[in-house]
Amino acid sequence: MEIAIEIVALVALVATGAALARRIGVSAPLLLVVIGVVASYLPFVPRVELSHEVVLVGFLPPLLYSAAIKTSLVDFSQHRRSIGLLSVGLVAFTALGVGLVAYWLLGGLAEADGQKPLPLWAAFALGAVVAPPDAVAATAIARKVGLPRRVVTILEGESLLNDATALVCLRTAIGAALVTPMFVDVSLDFLRAAGGGVVVGLVVAIVLAKIRRRFTDPVLDTTLSLTAPFIAYVAAENHYVHASGVLAVVVTGLLLGHKAPIIQSAASRISERTNWRTIQFLLENTVFLLIGLQTRWILDDLAESPLSGSTIAIATIGVFLAVVLIRPIWLFPVTMLSRKILGRSRPGPVTWQALVVVSWAGMRGVVTLAAVFVLPPETPHREVLVFIALAVTAGTLLLQGSTLPWLVRRMRLPGPDPAEDALQEAAVLQAAHKAGEEELDRVLTPEDPPQVVELLRQRGEARALAAWERLGRPETEYETPSEAYRRLRMVMLQAERGHILKVRDEGLVADEVLQRAQIALDIEESILDRAEADDVGGQSDDLRGPAPKGGPCEHLADAPVVKTPNTPEGCEECLAAGGTWVHLRLCLGCGHVGCCDSSQMKHASKHFAGTGHPVMRSFEPGENWRWCFVDETIG
Repeated sequence: MEIAIEIVALVALVATGAALARRIGVSAPLLLVVIGVVASYLPFVPRVELSHEVVLVGFLPPLLYSAAIKTSLVDFSQHRRSIGLLSVGLVAFTALGVGLVAYWLLGGLAEADGQKPLPLWAAFALGAVVAPPDAVAATAIARKVGLPRRVVTILEGESLLNDATALVCLRTAIGAALVTPMFVDVSLDFLRAAGGGVVVGLVVAIVLAKIRRRFTDPVLDTTLSLTAPFIAYVAAENHYVHASGVLAVVVTGLLLGHKAPIIQSAASRISERTNWRTIQFLLENTVFLLIGLQTRWILDDLAESPLSGSTIAIATIGVFLAVVLIRPIWLFPVTMLSRKILGRSRPGPVTWQALVVVSWAGMRGVVTLAAVFVLPPETPHREVLVFIALAVTAGTLLLQGSTLPWLVRRMRLPGPDPAEDALQEAAVLQAAHKAGEEELDRVLTPEDPPQVVELLRQRGEARALAAWERLGRPETEYETPSEAYRRLRMVMLQAERGHILKVRDEGLVADEVLQRAQIALDIEESILDRAEADDVGGQSDDLRGPAPKGGPCEHLADAPVVKTPNTPEGCEECLAAGGTWVHLRLCLGCGHVGCCDSSQMKHASKHFAGTGHPVMRSFEPGENWRWCFVDETIG
């Protein structure tokens, strides 16, 4: 009962802290660390000690897997050079650099105190412990401050892989306490761990993908998904394979996430996404709270150290500064050198402003605090090394995490533009609707009911038009057809749900039947809620369309950017006939102003059908994107 009460209290504190962080506008990881530190000194809070097995087996695999299945394999591949330089090169460089600093400080200072100096292997073990930035901290803070997606992808990719490099370095350093390793041995050990982890991840992903293809029940599919990270980790870490379980989990997650639209049903994907969001929220926030809760007992153990307080303080500050400074020392010259030797990466070079932000986004987390407990109990000055790991973790979270938003604003890095996102979404849905109609035309038979065919066309068109409608003038000026549908349909759903509840209370229909009816209404309402949440609230003053994906469009290239409108006050035909419109479009061939396809008469499309003028431009304030009717391309 006592354990159950402690778990409930922990979850309640995590939820309260995360909610408070959102309310006051601070980062949840930072606030939860502070709450944990304060709570560790309360007399009624029991001593909480993290064991490395709990973190490395219980917390790390599901956290990495939940991040991996949401990471784009395409984006990951495009940035593989940057990710590799950070997750492998920087981690090894940090372990070496911090190890030398720790050996220099705790060697000479310990001897001055008349104590045994820190062995070289233990110094390098400490370097490996503090080397990897935390996956959770990087993702949580980077997304909150609105970093460009490319920077977020690089940070996420780094944090997915760097734990494997650090743990291999830590294992090598601890092994050096018994046998002095050769460079060849270290290299072979790293290649065996990395290569074995990748192979195990591939095998596990292939096997699970074949099994999941046969599962149509979302509950069974989600159950298998929840076991996937542990299957991959255990399969890689067992004493027969002795590979990197972290890499196996990441590879499994990346591949299964990439193949999800093929191997899973829509219901399974929705169920998996919802469950993993809940698990990720609980685990990642619990991790930061637990970091703070370690403070008191770590300080109590530190008080028994034979080293003087000044020695511990100097060593801690020195290691912390080394951790913070080594990252930019590596990042800038190696990035420039790689560009000079290998040329620019395919997506184009990262700007120096982005490099400054990436070099400062090196917050450490629970892996650092868990890995330090792997050190053998007989390690000289182990309590000091544990304290240094805690200080580095808390210090980087508080210093770098709290100043990262200011640095992003200072560097003027543009975050994702919601208006441009809506424009790209509209273009994708337009093309998808066309593909759907073409397939519908191909499979139609004379026996298919015309009213069903018309309904299918209307539903596909409505989804595409709803995305275009979010690109117009502020919604306070008018109500678009999609908004009117959502408003009226919500009223109907409330009435329908009320009737179902009335039937339930009367006890006239089986509860299982009523639940199925309720689920149908819930699914439809959740779709309407999602559409409303995705509406663009604040659009940029200058909305440009993305570059065409399939190469330049000749019609867009030949068309002018602007054209004098014939009727700047509105749609030419609607003004003449007394009609209304939703959005306006300007023909760049003759200056005709017509209403969009969301409008009742669709005069812009009719104008193209009648004249063949290929390119139109948005005639809404703050928008300058153009559309080619022929190639169906935005530019």
